[in-house]
Amino acid sequence: MISKGLLKYIRSLQIKKYRGLHQAFTVEGEKSVAELLQSGFALETVLVTQKFYDKHTALLQKGFEVQLVGEEELGKAGSLETNNAALAIARIPEKRPFLWNPAQLVLALDEVRDPGNLGTIIRVADWYGLTSIVLSENCADFYNQKVISATMGSFTRITPHYVALEDFLQNLPAGVPVFGAALEGENVHRLPLEPSGVLIMGNESHGIRPAIMEHVTQPVHIPGRGGAESLNVGTATAILLDNFYRHL
Repeated sequence: MISKGLLKYIRSLQIKKYRGLHQAFTVEGEKSVAELLQSGFALETVLVTQKFYDKHTALLQKGFEVQLVGEEELGKAGSLETNNAALAIARIPEKRPFLWNPAQLVLALDEVRDPGNLGTIIRVADWYGLTSIVLSENCADFYNQKVISATMGSFTRITPHYVALEDFLQNLPAGVPVFGAALEGENVHRLPLEPSGVLIMGNESHGIRPAIMEHVTQPVHIPGRGGAESLNVGTATAILLDNFYRHL
């Protein structure tokens, strides 16, 4: 049985303030927890059903606390509507400085506030081999449970760097190309793109802020043929990244 104290602690981690206070976050579901167990994240406690334990016994022999619980009890502890596998409490890694690599494309997000969209973007970034993302200070919290769930485990391979985005762009090395998703940009399919420089994706409703857009040297646009006003930012990120990497 999950103790009242542990249950209260798990539920508190659904709130950003307490994730920051405890420097911990929760991960739910079989795939996400299994990915977590194979990563370098430090763990506090893992709650598992017998089925998950039998399937992943080897991954659970690493020195952290493991509790066997029933499916109903597990469901009440977490935030997912259905979770018949596992819930883990993991430590938030110490912040790492951003290291500029001129041979790699940097994905930067400007006020992407929807947790589901951020989670999708993290998963897309992982698919294309990116290992870090630069985020403006008003983006959704990387360790929000909805973000973590939407990544489907990709959060274990992407390092977030929260920055004052305007300062970050001002301090880029001279000559670095800065691409920005914009309706008035050039057709992305006609550009000879290579995976280097910075690609900025903007807010779901308002796009890239004007102060950030001033640093964009190459606005890019995804041409459409239908009547939709715009694309979801996660979908747009996938299309643009594909154009940067398609010739590799």
